[in-house]
Amino acid sequence: MPRYKSTALLAIPALLLVGLAFALPSRAEVPAVADHAAVLETQMALRDLWVEHAFWIRSYVLATHAGDTAQAKVAEAEVLVNAKALAGAITPFYGQPAADSLLKLLAGHWSGVRDYNTATRAKSKSGQDTAMANLTANAHAIAKFLSSANPNLPEDAVFGLLSSHAGHHVAQISEVSSGNFQDEAATWHAMRKHMLVIGDAISDALAKQFPSRFQEKT
Repeated sequence: MPRYKSTALLAIPALLLVGLAFALPSRAEVPAVADHAAVLETQMALRDLWVEHAFWIRSYVLATHAGDTAQAKVAEAEVLVNAKALAGAITPFYGQPAADSLLKLLAGHWSGVRDYNTATRAKSKSGQDTAMANLTANAHAIAKFLSSANPNLPEDAVFGLLSSHAGHHVAQISEVSSGNFQDEAATWHAMRKHMLVIGDAISDALAKQFPSRFQEKT
């Protein structure tokens, strides 16, 4: 089956990548009143959660294409557990209603990836197209949600990050489907590194918006 590609999600132009570096807050921009050890603690927690997101979806994709129903069931359950943890991470900053809204958006992202995987296994180009459209709309929705909550997360920049992330899922599914595991390994490494970028962007934005919550504990 030919590998399905979408220029909207599989790549971000180099110019946009440069723009992201300036648009998203860096650790150097975190206010001096924020304690960097406290920021690092949040950063590492978010990194772990986002990497787990990619890991469990990858496990699900591998299991479904191998016909391992038991593994796929466990992986899907872990995807949902992880989504709840990611949403719960913003509760101390924005409250439970915001966390509930983020959980729904993350569920939409997972549904789009799962539908694309199902369509790929069924060799349905129309199913892939529908899943891609849903993933794009969901990326816009999450970017709008995060930028509305935190002015240090520009909507266009966040959408770029999420689009690239969705593109990694799509590439991974296509590579597993075609048995191209060498390329899939490279995609996994790129995806994992990208998860760190997303986690860092959110943690730094939180530290900039809520410096009093990142003060050194005495």
